Amino acid sequence: MSTRKASRPAGSNDDPADAGTGRRPILLDVARRAGVSRATASLVMRDAPGPSAESRERVRQAAAELGYRPDQAAQLLRRRNSHLIGVMFNAQEPFHADLIENIYAATEELGYDVVLSATAPSRGERRAIEALITSRCEALVLIGAREACTTDFGIRVPVVEIGRPPGESRFDAVHTADDEGTRLAVDHLVSLGHQDIVHVDGGEQPGAAERRTGYLDAMRHHGLGGRARVVPGDYTESSGSEAARTLLAHGRLPTAVVAGNDQCAIGLLVELRHAGIDVPGEVSIVGYDDSRIARLAHIDLTTVRQDTEQLARLAVQAAVERLDKEPDGEAREFSLAPHLMVRGSTGPAR
Repeated sequence: MSTRKASRPAGSNDDPADAGTGRRPILLDVARRAGVSRATASLVMRDAPGPSAESRERVRQAAAELGYRPDQAAQLLRRRNSHLIGVMFNAQEPFHADLIENIYAATEELGYDVVLSATAPSRGERRAIEALITSRCEALVLIGAREACTTDFGIRVPVVEIGRPPGESRFDAVHTADDEGTRLAVDHLVSLGHQDIVHVDGGEQPGAAERRTGYLDAMRHHGLGGRARVVPGDYTESSGSEAARTLLAHGRLPTAVVAGNDQCAIGLLVELRHAGIDVPGEVSIVGYDDSRIARLAHIDLTTVRQDTEQLARLAVQAAVERLDKEPDGEAREFSLAPHLMVRGSTGPAR
């Protein structure tokens, strides 16, 4: 006696993906719908060789009908190479945002993607780096790392640091010649007739010591070493505001200030204007970085420009070269020249 398999009525539970339960379809659902094995469906979804053209068409049609999307996380775990570059940055730094924008472009050109992990007052560098390692990043780009990376991360994956001062990194490092940058700022101010020039430094922040050295060297070069004055600060707007209050309390304002970075410079500018001081009529201000906030019309900040596009490109290229060619080579250092961007926050000495 012959038996005949009854056709499945619409809405039956033989195919969980059709059950109306809202469950996300899985690869096994696609294979069943297409009438192929799960292995064949997997090969088709990975565009791997093996299945016939007819099988490929059935699998793709089934996937489209079911709304199936491959699990990217699961695929990543199965891959030997993730093609991910992890980037650690400071969530409070506008300059870091400019760098990240260019890092995305540089990685895409080389066939890599980016995973971001931010540091913040409540989240330290070690935790941020651990998150990138957990995400299976093949290499790390660390922007403005304050710690000397005493961890073993560099042994496990290639590391490139952006902003680490010369000679301080045991990994590949890309930076701007910060001492030259503040020399450019002082040269510009002296050319405008300024002699009473103060520097608000960046404290322990990356590059701060080099910027301070450049300021002091330039003041001595112009015969103003005896008038050099460094006011403590850091790379925050609040430190600039505090420095402005310190200068106002001193009684006699300098005619110009070179700030540790743009955020500090903006804090100075806003606080001085609130006190009724004309910038640049009474006090000229120079920042550092040329972040996008420096270019806003109501800020119009003269600043030392770091080439974010080139910094990002060099860092990504160095990381990929470590992966492709020189995993254990001697640490390299790349130094870029700064450029002065003259805008409305500087003018002739009063």
